Amino acid sequence: MKPGIHPAYDPVVFRDKAAGFAFLTRSTATGNGTAEWEDGRTYPVVDVEISSRSHPFYTGTARVLDTAGRVERFQRRYGSKP
Repeated sequence: MKPGIHPAYDPVVFRDKAAGFAFLTRSTATGNGTAEWEDGRTYPVVDVEISSRSHPFYTGTARVLDTAGRVERFQRRYGSKP
């Protein structure tokens, strides 16, 4: 890799505003503010609207759509005509 062309890949805290959950990871994203983490160090913070802690798919609150009915309706409308 060429030196000097890649963004900094440093530790960043991602904070989910919907669930009140935060996690520390490495990223090229830069935060708007800083926060003190559990280890006593201060890291940049990136606020996100949704994460795995608050997303309906991961929390088990996702709704299942009636895909079978939609497929049948599509077949009735646009399916092969005899």
